[in-house]
Amino acid sequence: MSSLTNYVSAGVLWLCLLVRLPDLLRHRADPYLRSICAVLGLAGLCFVLGAPPTVGAVNGLSGVPNLAAPLAYGAITAYSAAQQVLIVHWRGGPRVRRTARRWVTAYALVVLGIAVMFALGDAPVERRTDLDGYYANTPYLREMILLYLLGHLAATGVTAVSALRWAREVRGWLRAGLTMLAVGALCGAGYSLTKLVAVIARWSGRDWPTLVTGISPAAAGLGALLTVAGVLLPIGGPRLTEWRRTRRTYARLEPLERELDGVLTRHALRLPRPCSASAATRLVWRRTSIHNALTHLDAYADRALYDETRLAVLHAGGTPERASATAWAAVVATAAQRDAEPGATGTPPVAAEAD
Repeated sequence: MSSLTNYVSAGVLWLCLLVRLPDLLRHRADPYLRSICAVLGLAGLCFVLGAPPTVGAVNGLSGVPNLAAPLAYGAITAYSAAQQVLIVHWRGGPRVRRTARRWVTAYALVVLGIAVMFALGDAPVERRTDLDGYYANTPYLREMILLYLLGHLAATGVTAVSALRWAREVRGWLRAGLTMLAVGALCGAGYSLTKLVAVIARWSGRDWPTLVTGISPAAAGLGALLTVAGVLLPIGGPRLTEWRRTRRTYARLEPLERELDGVLTRHALRLPRPCSASAATRLVWRRTSIHNALTHLDAYADRALYDETRLAVLHAGGTPERASATAWAAVVATAAQRDAEPGATGTPPVAAEAD
C-alpha cells in the first residue's frame, strides 16, 4: 500500500468522523456514538502512522530510531479494542458496561506491554516498512511484535465470529453491515496471520519480506475500510432508503400537482417553491400544495361520480386499489374543470339536484 493510499484512506475515515462529531457533541453520554467515533478516529490514525513518511518523521523528530513502531502498534491495539467495545454497545445486553471495561482493560495492558518491550529492547537500525521481519529474532522486540499481532488477531477473530452470529438473527441494513464488518475483520485477521507467518519464517532462517511489506498492509487497509463501512452502513442505509422513498413519492405526486396547477394558480394556493431544500422539504411543499388545492375543490367533488367510476373499473376486472385510484382521479379532474368554469360557485352537483 502506497503512502498516498494511506493518507487518502485516513482522510476518508476522518471525514466520516467529522460528519459524526455533531451527533457526538449533542449526545456525549452515548457510549455507542463514542465507540463509532473511536473506531473511525483510530482507524485513520493507524493508516497515518503506518505510512513510511510518517514513520520517518516520527523517528527523526523524536531522535529515537523506530519509535514510530510502538506508536503504530499501540494505535492498532487501541483500534482492536474499539472494535470490540463497539460490538458490545451495538448489541447491548445486561452486562454491557462490564464487558466493555474488560476489553478496554485487557487491551490497555497490551499497549503497556508494547511500550515496556520496546523500552527494554534495542532497535538501532531504522526500518520503516519491515520492522516486524527485521527484528523478529531480537530479544524483547520479538515479544513486542508477538504481543500486538496476537492481540490484534484475537480481536479480529472475536469480531468476525460475533458479527456473523448476530447477522443470522437480523435482516436488512443491519445484516448487511454486520456481514461487511465480519469480512473486514477477517481481512484484518489476514494482516496478523501473514505477519506471524513472516516472523516464524525468520525464526527458521527464511526471509519472506513480501508478506510484511506487501500482503499484510493490503489486507489491513482493506479490512479497516470494510470494517468502517460495516459500521456506517446500518446508520446510512436506512437514511438512504428513506431518501429514495421520499424522492419516489415526490415524483409520483407530480402528475397530480400538474392536474391541479390551474386551481393552485388561480387561487394563489401554492406556497413559494423551496429553492435549495432537502428531498423531505420538497415533498412537504408538494403535499401542502396538493392538500390546499384538494381542500378548495372539495365543494366541487361529485360523490356519485366516484361510486360510478369505481364500480365500472371493478366490473372491468380492476383491483380495488386500481378502482379507487381511478375514481379519485376522475373526481379530481372533473372538480378542477368545474372550478375553471366562469361563475363557478362551488355548489356540489348532487346536493343541488336533491334540493
